[in-house]
Amino acid sequence: MGKVPRNRPGSQYDEDQLGFGDIFTEHMLQMVYSEEDGGWQTPEITPLQNLVLHPATMVLHYGQQVFEGLKAFAGPDEDDILLFRPDMNIARFTKSCDRLCIPAPDQGLFMEQMSKLIRLERDWIPKQHGTSLYVRPTIIATDTHLGVRPSRKYLFYIILSPVGAYYPEGFEPVRIMVTDKYIRACRGGLGEAKTMANYAASLLAAEEAHCAGFTQVLWLNAVDKLSIEEVGTMNIFFKMNNEIVTPALEGTILPGVTRDSVIHFARELGHPVVERQVSIEEIVKAAENGALQEIFGSGTAAVISPVSHFRYKDHDHMVADGKTGPVARQLFDELTAMQTGRRSDPFGWVVNIGK
Repeated sequence: MGKVPRNRPGSQYDEDQLGFGDIFTEHMLQMVYSEEDGGWQTPEITPLQNLVLHPATMVLHYGQQVFEGLKAFAGPDEDDILLFRPDMNIARFTKSCDRLCIPAPDQGLFMEQMSKLIRLERDWIPKQHGTSLYVRPTIIATDTHLGVRPSRKYLFYIILSPVGAYYPEGFEPVRIMVTDKYIRACRGGLGEAKTMANYAASLLAAEEAHCAGFTQVLWLNAVDKLSIEEVGTMNIFFKMNNEIVTPALEGTILPGVTRDSVIHFARELGHPVVERQVSIEEIVKAAENGALQEIFGSGTAAVISPVSHFRYKDHDHMVADGKTGPVARQLFDELTAMQTGRRSDPFGWVVNIGK
């Protein structure tokens, strides 16, 4: 089990020193699915506890698992608990379940029970700028059976974790390495599903990148190894010739909630945004002739992460002057202000579950 403080959370961690994913709140939500018992059973909020699994539990052998990640924020008023576009996370969870042959919980019940758990653990929501309560819904196959078929039993659970910045660099620019040695996903595969296998495929390349001094890997299309897809934990954006370009969703990359938010919000702020195929050769050429103005990633964990350098075929390229660009800064400031209720929300994205 992770670190589980037994007393009031305020004395157990320093909000100024919060990392990501190491501290967990005292309760979790659990709900069981059994085909023979008629489907989903009554959800329960229990003390955080280890899962007890038979060695033949199917998730351990065949990887039937889906998860999500979203954040709860402390709002301007003491009673505020703000969620950012939770409907999109729940819808994506359902779509991922469909791809993995998993019966998804009812979306309304999902939202209701998740909100109930977060409200119970509201004292764990940190209040410092750049912090939040990370919400991790997960579903796993729990049938005890050795044989390749969908499970007939599942466990849906939600755990919560107070977090700070995802990357050690915080909002400082990161370095990324482009790989044409490995592939992560292809059309018809699991690339657009948020499932364990999707991330397991990325680990070796990520470790090699870390050993070379890079924070993350930029993945290329499995067919031509030229078209850009996404970073290991983020969708990717390029500003070239005053236009923001991001790879189109074609079944191989995760349809990020923050990605969609960046596209809509950047356009609201007056920036032209285009979704299309973009090749690594185009980006290298733009870096060499000065047309490349910024690169930044987007994701729930990091929100916006500027990129200072990228390496492709053993050549390093600096992005602009190696510093955070003005668009990345503007989007980070505006989105985080919206998420925490410090600016207006013209889209109706923020849901207050605390009152």
